[in-house]
Amino acid sequence: MLLPVYQILVLCSLLVFFGILLRNLVDLCGLPENPPDNGPFVSVLVPARNEMLNIERCVVSLLKQDYRDLEIIVLDDGSTDATPDILKKIQVDSGSRLRIVQGEPLPEGWHGKAWACFQLAREARGDFLLFTDADTLHLPDALRRSLGALQAAHADMLTLTPRQELGSFWEKLVVPLVYVILMCYLPLRFVSRTRIPAFCFAVGQFILFRRERYDLIDGHASVRESIVEDVWLCRAIKKSGGKVVAFNGTDVVSCRMYRSFNDIWTGFSKNLFAGIGYSTPILIILMLLVAVFYIIPYGFIFSAFFCREFTAPVFWLPFAQIILALICRVIIALKFRQPVASAFFNVFSQLILLAIAWHSFYIIRTGKGAEWKGRRYNFS
Repeated sequence: MLLPVYQILVLCSLLVFFGILLRNLVDLCGLPENPPDNGPFVSVLVPARNEMLNIERCVVSLLKQDYRDLEIIVLDDGSTDATPDILKKIQVDSGSRLRIVQGEPLPEGWHGKAWACFQLAREARGDFLLFTDADTLHLPDALRRSLGALQAAHADMLTLTPRQELGSFWEKLVVPLVYVILMCYLPLRFVSRTRIPAFCFAVGQFILFRRERYDLIDGHASVRESIVEDVWLCRAIKKSGGKVVAFNGTDVVSCRMYRSFNDIWTGFSKNLFAGIGYSTPILIILMLLVAVFYIIPYGFIFSAFFCREFTAPVFWLPFAQIILALICRVIIALKFRQPVASAFFNVFSQLILLAIAWHSFYIIRTGKGAEWKGRRYNFS
């Protein structure tokens, strides 16, 4: 008796996630097409640390923006690779539109990216501040359309969902889960329509602020210890009474977040436990739910074939759960221009997610700390 009830509850929960996904497909709309190409002065700010593989294409794409009233400032955050040399070469070719700032040593109690962005904001002269990562690529109308969307919405902070560039097998397997979690678990309409801090979302790869509101919350100083600083900035804006909006940016911005399994493992381990506020109970619950929704159904299917028992509780309900989860993955892949084939490896993606979640918990709780680009953090 308990097994059928359990299977129905799991299926109903997945249907709820499916409903959230369908609503989010409507709410996460694209940017306006034809806003003006001039207006308020905008500072485009790029923190860069050991980005020799990415920095040239990022900065060159920013220099090609069709919005006229802007400055571009890149902060070299103590790079030990060829990043500074590449930046100097671009600066010579680009003239006065690009300014390079040398980062100061990281103070105690600061996360590296927050400190770099804080320094960039000090240098900026714009009425609006765009923080974008060095591994992004921008089409010429990205800034113009984003600023137009923020102004039309009378918002104080805008974030985009870039198209995630997926090269290796491991990138295709794991990185798409970022948007699965976003689209299936978080009702995006509540991000902009309520001031409840729990409904927060931001992608640090592209965040545009109204300068006045950014200064009001003390900017990145307010999230100096937050490894997942983008979401905490969203919370700070909403707590201050500001408005946050999110748009689908796959047609204007792309990002190559990671390039290898080691990068994926290290990067997600750094962010995952931090992203839920270092809460052990929440982590345990999330790991259990991932297992229940996406992994255990396959166990029932294998058991049904092994025991030759094709009843509803043992086979058909778990089968429906698997199909529903795959439908969600395919829809999200199409929405964000990801390889559809990777959706059918969902169970393996979720298994890796569980392993990363455990590792993220382990490195923080044991004091080993999260490592990224030669720095180690153990904020908890």
